[in-house]
This record gives sequence, C-alpha cells and structure tokens, in this order.
Amino acid sequence: MTGSTRTSADLDPRRRKLLFRSWHRGMRETDLILGQYADEHIAGFSDADLDEYERLLEVLDRDILKWVTGEAATPPEYDTPLFRDIVIFRQKVKF
Repeated sequence: MTGSTRTSADLDPRRRKLLFRSWHRGMRETDLILGQYADEHIAGFSDADLDEYERLLEVLDRDILKWVTGEAATPPEYDTPLFRDIVIFRQKVKF
C-alpha cells in the first residue's frame, strides 16, 4: 500500500488535513496504521473525535508505534476509546 485509498473530495478542510497528516507521518509503519484508520473512520468523526485525533497526531511516531504494538504502555492521557479503537483496527487489518 502506498497511500490513501479514499478520496478527500467529500471531506471538509479539517478532515482533509487530518487525512493527509495521517498518511504523511514520517515513519511508514505509523503512516499505514493511522492512514488506513483515517481512510475508514475520518468522515464519521465527531468534533470531539477530531480534537482527540489532532492531539494524537502531535505525538512522535515511535511512541505511537510502541503503544499500538504493546511494546510500551499507553500513557493515561492517550488511553482513550478512540486510541483503543485504533489498536483494535491495527490488529484486524493486514499491513
């Protein structure tokens, strides 16, 4: 997989920006995890979900990858239903 499989034409500017940022993290593994998750879920995010997802995108790739793979414990401030959904998504999807 080389990038997003969804069009952003139907998304508002905030969602388009988050989708782009999800696929352009800098670390390919994190691009795949967050990019594929965003492809599938970004259109349905509430404003609160968008706020939380934006906050998550500020975290370093290496930290997100460690939390998602279970190599390190997720800090309580990021251990949210949305982040747990990303972890479950990653377990279901083949990369």
